[in-house]
Amino acid sequence: MRLVVTYDVSDDANRRQVYRTLERYGAWRQYSVFEVDVSKAERVELEDELEDQIDESDGDRVRIYRQCDSCLDHITDLGSDPPEEQSNVI
Repeated sequence: MRLVVTYDVSDDANRRQVYRTLERYGAWRQYSVFEVDVSKAERVELEDELEDQIDESDGDRVRIYRQCDSCLDHITDLGSDPPEEQSNVI
C-alpha cells in the first residue's frame, strides 16, 4: 500500500531518527514528507517505530495518509522538482 507520511518533530535527534526510519521505507519528497510503499505488516512495524521515536509531550506528531491506486494517477507537483534522492518507491 502507498502511504504519505508527514511529521512535525521538535527535537533534532528525534527528527533525525524519524527521517532515517522513513528513509528505510520510502522516498523523501519534501520537508517532513515521505512517500512509502509497504505491506500491511510493514505498516504496523513502521507505526510502532515512529511511535517510539516521537515525544508527544513536546507536541510531536506523525500523520499517515493512505493513497488509493486511482489517487496515484492524479498526483500533481507544482514548483521545483522533487528531491533527487534515491527512491525505493515504485
